[in-house]
Amino acid sequence: MATSLQSMETEGNTLRKRRTASEIPAQNNEAEDEEVKAKYDKKGAVTLETGTFWLTRIVLLRSIAFIYFVAFGVAYNQNKQLIGERGLTPCKEYLRSVKRYVGEDRRRRLAYAPTVLWFLDWTDMDANLDTLALGGLGLSAFVLLAGRANMVIMTLLWLLYHSLVSVGQVW
Repeated sequence: MATSLQSMETEGNTLRKRRTASEIPAQNNEAEDEEVKAKYDKKGAVTLETGTFWLTRIVLLRSIAFIYFVAFGVAYNQNKQLIGERGLTPCKEYLRSVKRYVGEDRRRRLAYAPTVLWFLDWTDMDANLDTLALGGLGLSAFVLLAGRANMVIMTLLWLLYHSLVSVGQVW
C-alpha cells in the first residue's frame, strides 16, 4: 500500500489528505466571523443552503398528507353507505365470512383481511368506521398543516387507510 502511494505521489497524482484538528491553525480572523454571520439572518434563523432537501421533504410530506386527507374525507362521507351496517356491502358480514372461511386462528384472519376492525367491538360498525376515518383525517390534517411527521405518524396513517380499504370488498 505504501509503495502504491509513493508511486502515485511521484507521478504527480497526489491524494488530498484530511487535516486533523492538531494540524489546523487556530485563526480568529474577521473573514470567518463574517461568513458565520452571513449564514444567519437577523432573526437568528439559518438561511437556506444548497445540498439540503428541506423543500423536497416538505412538499412530499404535504402532498402525501393532502392525498390522505382527501381519502379519509371521502371515506368519512361514504363509509356508511358503502360498507356500513346497512350499506351495499356491509363490512360486518364480510368479516364474519372471513372468520368462517379462515377459522379461529387470529393471525390467519389478520393476514387475509388486515384491518384494525378485528380488534374493535362490532356492535356499532358505523361508529367504528367513522372513528377510523376521523382519526386519519385528524392525523393527515396535522401533517398537512405542520409540514412534518415521523415514522410513527406515517405508519398510523397507512394502517388506518389500509384498515378501511381492506374491508371494502371487490364488487
